[in-house]
Amino acid sequence: MIERLRDRFVTVLFIVAIALLTVTFSIGLPIYVRDIYYAHVPAVQDFVEFLTDVRVSPEVIVEAYDDVLDYLTLPNREFRTGRLPFSESGKAHFDDCKVLFDLNRNVFLISLAVVVILLVWHKCGIIRLVRMRGFSPTFWAGVGTLGTILLLVVLVAPNFAAAFTIFHKIFFPGKTNWMFDPIADPVALFLPRSFFMNCAVVIAISVLTISLVHILVGLIRRK
Repeated sequence: MIERLRDRFVTVLFIVAIALLTVTFSIGLPIYVRDIYYAHVPAVQDFVEFLTDVRVSPEVIVEAYDDVLDYLTLPNREFRTGRLPFSESGKAHFDDCKVLFDLNRNVFLISLAVVVILLVWHKCGIIRLVRMRGFSPTFWAGVGTLGTILLLVVLVAPNFAAAFTIFHKIFFPGKTNWMFDPIADPVALFLPRSFFMNCAVVIAISVLTISLVHILVGLIRRK
């Protein structure tokens, strides 16, 4: 009886770890694959020119973005925005963002470690990852993440601007420094909402793809 409960517990833990691994990996794609942003540089140029009547070179845009991303993703980096000035308020917002970036990375690494350890223990016979209703744990992880991402898509797609604002109010409670003054923090012009919307699309597609693979493999293995 105790072993059965233990196996069910570690199976649920495995399912949660797989789901977290899927989500954090997908969130990491637009963060660490910088080519996603680089593809937006012409659109960013047009956006900046439309707002300011100033044509900014791709080198200035890429340099500013790389400096910000280096600060957010690498340890012991001084905050810079390329050749652009920045305010203390703007830097404070990126400090808050760095906390979230670090959290996503740490959850990814921890969930990856949990998945690997439980799989090794399962192979060695130390624990047993049990099937639930005849389906593998990865199948249920796929179902959970697929359902969650579809719900978010339904909620966000009709009004991304409102969802963008709600996101910032949830993750940066009581703060308004995410509403940049483009004069004090011109790097904000290089990060239009259209870029974040496309990042959300990349994340959603990644989660959907991985989840569907888990579900399809689970269905095939059950047969």
